[in-house]
Order: sequence, then structure tokens, then C-alpha cells
Amino acid sequence: MTTDTVTQTVLFPDLCDRPVMAAFNQAHSSSDGGAVLLKAADRRLGLIDGLAATLTDRRAPPRVQHSLRDLLAQRVYGIACGHADANDAHALAEDPIHKLLLDRDPLSGTRLASQPTLSRFENSVSPRTLYRLGETLAATVIAQHRQRRRRVRRITVDLDLTEDATHGAQQLALFNGFYGGWCYLPLVAFLTFDRERRQYLVAALLRPGTAPATVGVPSLLRRLLPKLWRAFPGATIRVRLDGGFACPEIFALLEDAGVEYVVAMAKNRVLDAAAAPSLAEARVVAAVRETSARVFAETTYQAKTWARPRRVVIKAEVVAHPGRDLRDNPRFVVTNLRHAPETVYTQIYAARGDSENRIKELHHALALGRTSCTRFWANQLRVLLSAAAYVLTQTLQQAADHTALARAQAPRLRQALLTIGVHVVRSVRRIVLHLPRSHPEQEAWRQVAQHLGAT
Repeated sequence: MTTDTVTQTVLFPDLCDRPVMAAFNQAHSSSDGGAVLLKAADRRLGLIDGLAATLTDRRAPPRVQHSLRDLLAQRVYGIACGHADANDAHALAEDPIHKLLLDRDPLSGTRLASQPTLSRFENSVSPRTLYRLGETLAATVIAQHRQRRRRVRRITVDLDLTEDATHGAQQLALFNGFYGGWCYLPLVAFLTFDRERRQYLVAALLRPGTAPATVGVPSLLRRLLPKLWRAFPGATIRVRLDGGFACPEIFALLEDAGVEYVVAMAKNRVLDAAAAPSLAEARVVAAVRETSARVFAETTYQAKTWARPRRVVIKAEVVAHPGRDLRDNPRFVVTNLRHAPETVYTQIYAARGDSENRIKELHHALALGRTSCTRFWANQLRVLLSAAAYVLTQTLQQAADHTALARAQAPRLRQALLTIGVHVVRSVRRIVLHLPRSHPEQEAWRQVAQHLGAT
């Protein structure tokens, strides 16, 4: 039963050749008509059921109106549809599509949970439960790709951190001088299978704002690598890391695990000296051609804290801009690969840069940075909820691979597939979703629906 009794009307008296009136009064309608695709994607993955199974409900049974699974699903589906704020729950409580996603009757089903109920849920999850949620998320993603890809020769693991600016009194939101503000520093992990172009999110870990880059990395790799080997026996695993991760502990872990690695490293006097001859060569080429030039080389390097020397690939680049002096831009990558230096840098290491696009999707479309709870662990839950919503979104991206939306990123995919106006009609035998005939992506929507089990 809706609580709204009066609908405010908006009038445009001279917008067209006659007055135009607008009123939010259409019953049994939703602006997220395409979101049934999310439910179809989750049915294939079993993600929400798996996550919900890790939760322990300690509430008094007589007072429980919404199960923990429903609260979890309501948040995940809401984030995937673009409703990142728990405050949106009030307006969406009677939304027929969102009720349908939670297995309720879309017209007469009980209202969805309110913002206070959702907030209590977010603040009730313990660190141990958060650990289990993260493990379940990773296991679900790996199982999905095990089913999709029976034969995999190489799995590439990309780890990266991102800034999550904070603007309140959140626990462990600290001032970071590099980013120039108060923030968290989430760590995210992606998987790439063989030479596929898409990187798949497999883990997301919230960290304090001043955490060193390596915090959480060893434990994450120790949990993730065995899962990958069990699911894909015989596959080679390659780990790619940015410069902040180059430390003895990480190198020792990777070498003891027997994986391939390419890890960027900050320059120092020894490495600058090793790059000097190649930079000189590149400078001559840049001066003659009046354009930027690169020369690739390699050296063997051992820092004082390292137990042994390691191979370092050098990209000696000289940047040329019209009207400016030539500028040296050397880059260094530590690796145990035996490929040619240019191959290591341009074809293997540089490809990790695409993870920046995945991080942008997480921030701008899946609300990874909506960590406004006071408690740190509640914010970690929000990060995992965003990660779960992104896993469902990436499942839609896979389903759209052979449609006009094959290369669509999350915001475009949401616009084309999820946020579609719908009028819901229920009869004794079926529920009918009346979607607009003029929707420009209806053919792609049909193809995605069929890929996810529709007939």
C-alpha cells in the first residue's frame, strides 16, 4: 500500500501548441523495467544466494520483516540500477520491478526495506563475515569462468589501488599527502583469461587512507592463487603490478608461488645510470625526427633489501612536444619473463592499464566510493556490495558480446538494458512487462535476455 495520497502536477502552459501536464501518478510502473536481466544473470551465477549464505541473522525472529538475503539483494540490485543511496529505498519500496527482483508479487507484495533497516544491516556485519563474503565473491567469479572456459592457458591477475575521497568522520579515512585529501585506498583485483580483452573483477578490499600499497596484497594473493590453480589446473598465472608494489616481500611471494610477474619499479640512481645509454640513443632519434622516441633495453639489478638480483626491463623514452625541450621519461619493470624487452613492456605490462577503465566503471557506475558510513567495516560491506553489482553487470556485458552493445561500458549498458520505463500487468497465469515500443535497443535487449535463458 502506497503512502502517497496526493500527486503534485507540473504544468508547462506554453511549451507546445497546447499545455503540457506531468504527474508522477502511473501505478504499477517502474523506471527499471530491464532489471529483470539482473535477476536472470544472478540465477546463472548464484551470487546473491552464495553471499547470503555467509550471513548469520541474530535478530529476534518475531521482529524480522525482511530476511538478510532480501536486504543484501535489495542493495545489490539497487546499486546495479544506479540507486546507490540507501535513501532511495523509500521511493523504491513499492516499485513493482524491485519487488519482483526479490521474489515478491510486483503489485500486491509487501514493501521493500526502508533506509533505516538497510543501514542497520550495513552496520551489523562483522569482520569475519566480511572475510567470508569476499571469499564467496571470488569463488563465484572463478566458478563462472571455469564453466565458461574449460581450457585456459594463462590467467593474468591485475592488482591496483584507487583513491576513494571521503568527506566526513569515517573511521580510518586519513589524510593522504599524495592525493592531497582525506580518503580510503581500496585495493581491487581483476582476472584476464588468455588474450580476452575484458578484465573481470574478482576481489575488492577497503584499506585506510595512508595504507602502503602492499597492505592486503600478500594475503589476497595467498587466497586467490590456490583458487585459480584448483579451478584451472595446468594454467600459467601471471601477476601484473604497479610501481608501489615493488618490495622484497611481494617478489619473494610471487617467486615462491611459481608465477610469472611484471612489476613496475620507481627509478633510482642505479637504474637511471643503466638507462642512460638507451636514453642517449632515443634522444638522437627524437631530435632527428622531431617526435617522441623509445628504446628498450634490460639490465640486472639488486637492491640492498633484495636476496638476489632480478631482471629489469627498461623503456628509455624521450618525449618531444612542439616548442619545448626534449624530456627524458624512463620506465622500469622487474620481471621473471624471458621475452624481449619491448614485448615485456608494450605487449604484456602496458596492457594492465585497461584496469583503469574498470576502476572508472566501479567508481562512476557502481558507486565504489559511496563509503559514507561512520564504521570502517560498514564501508567495507558497501565496497563488496558494489563489487557484487559489478559482477552482475559484467555478466550482462558477456551476454551482450554479440549484440550492438558488445563494447558498451557499465553506464551505457545500464541505460540501454536496465533503466527502461515499464508498465507491469499481472494476471492469474503470468506477469507481463509492457516496455516502450520506441526503445532504441530493444533488439539487443532481446538477445541478452535469450542468452540469459529467456525463450
